[in-house]
Amino acid sequence: MKKTLILGASTNSARYSYLVANKLVRKGYPIVNVGRKVGEVAGVAIEPAEKIHTDIDTITLYVGPKNQEPYYDYILNTKPKRVIFNPGSENAELAAKLRAEGIEPVEACTLVMLNTGQY
Repeated sequence: MKKTLILGASTNSARYSYLVANKLVRKGYPIVNVGRKVGEVAGVAIEPAEKIHTDIDTITLYVGPKNQEPYYDYILNTKPKRVIFNPGSENAELAAKLRAEGIEPVEACTLVMLNTGQY
């Protein structure tokens, strides 16, 4: 199963990152929650963007483009196979950096991908 890092994880049940974390776990995907606030989502602690995970298939972004730059190195050093830019997180600069490193940028909604079997 594709291990997924949720960047912008939130304990707020109204946030899409919260919904995605729970849906991924229900479908059997292992997750890593990364966010600014301490807490737990879908039984997995939210950690700061410090530890580089080397076994990530997908990063799904829930951080707006204006707040992404501090995470560029973290994302690139994680070396995922793909990064999903959820609606509102699209960023041409980061997408170009990803492509340069052989990482696939995907503009899509992770929830829709999960619901339609395209994940």
